[in-house]
Amino acid sequence: MNVVAKQKQQYVTIKGTKDGLTLHLDDRCSYDDLLKEIEERLVKQAGVAPDSPLVSVHLKMGNRYLTPAQEEEVRALIRRSKNLVVDSIESNVMSKAEAIEWMRKTEIVPVSRIVRSGQVLHVEGDLLLIGDVNPGGTVIAGGNIFILGALRGIAHAGYAGNKQAIIAASVMKPMQLRIGDIMSRAPDSKTDEGNEMECAYIDEHNQIVVDRLQLLMHLRPNLTRLERRM
Repeated sequence: MNVVAKQKQQYVTIKGTKDGLTLHLDDRCSYDDLLKEIEERLVKQAGVAPDSPLVSVHLKMGNRYLTPAQEEEVRALIRRSKNLVVDSIESNVMSKAEAIEWMRKTEIVPVSRIVRSGQVLHVEGDLLLIGDVNPGGTVIAGGNIFILGALRGIAHAGYAGNKQAIIAASVMKPMQLRIGDIMSRAPDSKTDEGNEMECAYIDEHNQIVVDRLQLLMHLRPNLTRLERRM
């Protein structure tokens, strides 16, 4: 009777790129089986010459979450191959703490108040201020700033370096605008305070420009996830 040997399932797929090696790791097998195959395919290989250059390894974990201790265990295992070093570990799964931090930085924070001279209002995500920013007052946001009122003080959007952030206000009469690391003094604009909201953004020349709010759908099409159904 002929016996056909069952082929062993591979949990590690290795692809060479210009940036080194990319390892796609099966997210359905056990963690121990994964470590065993990494060791068999990368560590127990033919000897490496002492002068061999280091090769960067990028791990794609899929839907598997590694604890910090497991990440270090995988890094240490791959380092045993002498010329391989883990450069990045990517996963589709985040920890609860990471998820909370992500939500904190991306949520819209609504605030109803007047920011008076000498006061500073600082949020991590997008700021929706229902009220005015008086001269000498400051609002700072990690994302966008939307002011349903008059901006006559200082506004700093994208403070961590997000140059895609915007500043919008019902009345745009700021002392100073900042987006990312770009700063603009009060623009020399018309003195009347019409009824049209305006927005500030960084243009292709790396300068802050103030224009009609209606332009935002063309300038920042990804500003909102809502899709027009009509």
